[in-house]
Amino acid sequence: MPLKEHRVQPGPALPLKAGDALLAVPRGDEVAPVHNVYLALFRLVGLPVLATRDWYPGTQVSFQAQGGPWPPHAVAGTSGARFAPGLRRPADAGVISKATEPPRGAYSAFEGTELDHLLHQAGVGRLFIGGRATDYCVRNTVLDALALGYQTCLLQDAIRAVEVQPGVGQRALAQMLQQGAQAVTLQQIKQIRVAA
Repeated sequence: MPLKEHRVQPGPALPLKAGDALLAVPRGDEVAPVHNVYLALFRLVGLPVLATRDWYPGTQVSFQAQGGPWPPHAVAGTSGARFAPGLRRPADAGVISKATEPPRGAYSAFEGTELDHLLHQAGVGRLFIGGRATDYCVRNTVLDALALGYQTCLLQDAIRAVEVQPGVGQRALAQMLQQGAQAVTLQQIKQIRVAA
């Protein structure tokens, strides 16, 4: 897929992991309004935005009907695959779809996609990552970004966990930070912006 289709520009990028309405994420509705402020700030200084999404075929291997752990969700072309309600995703934001083939699940936005290639091609070295599900998609995307050598900032106030088991979201957060992700908040970004 050509780079221009994704509208990736050199410099930092802001990949978003958007959840869907059919997979329960406690307090997941709180993510979009915070992302909207990040999006406005990043666009104000001309930084590119990428949105990632699950885009499952109906027979996805990770669905319960196929022996996987999850109920059907984010099925390509359905309302459950839409970006979170209220998310004001810029019209020129690139979209990376993952887990598009039935025999392969994917938690990371890098897994089975051209994301790493596109970012390298555009000279991107720093990523700001947030979204839903901290304990699965966000965690795996952050860990892959770090392993691939990206400076990785975790938008700590713009993530929410599925919490299949109590505490797993906090453990995922601790793991990401231990591996080298830098936790940032909207307040910190605003302070940097004001100081600049």
